[in-house]
Amino acid sequence: MKDQIKALISHMIESGIQYSEAVSEFEKQFILRVLEEHKGNQSKTAEALGIHRNTLSRKREELGLDHHARHRKRSRPPTARRSS
Repeated sequence: MKDQIKALISHMIESGIQYSEAVSEFEKQFILRVLEEHKGNQSKTAEALGIHRNTLSRKREELGLDHHARHRKRSRPPTARRSS
């Protein structure tokens, strides 16, 4: 695995990817994969990651992985009243 990581890092450096972008993308993919493994259960995911559930929620929000925004019910636009 170390060789794979070294090769990936070399490729990222050659592609001009900055450290902060690399770290952010790693976190996103790692969290998404563990969430998938636990079928979206945040408590089990946080436990598997070794972090507090609140930390997981904060990280998801920071990384744009906030599932609440995608699952909120959309309010219907107001309907025009018919005049009789």
